[in-house]
Amino acid sequence: MTQDGPDATSCHCGLPAPYDDCCGRYHRGDAKAPTAERLMRSRYSAFRVGDEAYLLRTWHPSTRPPHIDFDETLRWERLEVLGTTGGGYLDTEGTVHFRAHYVVRNRPGHMEENSRFVLQEGAWLYVGPLTLLPRIGS
Repeated sequence: MTQDGPDATSCHCGLPAPYDDCCGRYHRGDAKAPTAERLMRSRYSAFRVGDEAYLLRTWHPSTRPPHIDFDETLRWERLEVLGTTGGGYLDTEGTVHFRAHYVVRNRPGHMEENSRFVLQEGAWLYVGPLTLLPRIGS
């Protein structure tokens, strides 16, 4: 499942760099996300472009599903990072609170999650939600 690409001036994740220079380099394996927030942003972009391999590669083995079931009726629209704790260059764990906006069957909605991340063998990994708020509008 791929969705429309970002324009030349911004990435799907909301940062001002072009996709290839931002999340694309993580998806291709050219670099590793340096912080928990950058990993979360790159995972949002991976959901948007349907990059199952990247999502599974960056999911902690203790919580990783065997595959990703992409919802073909859902279109990711934008990402808001609402807050972070830890997850920096000198940390080994962190959280990222975010809201991801989508449209499904022409109805807008969003999902909000406070996610836990850990640094393992030099790579940030998504562990799972600390809190998952109900989807709105689905």
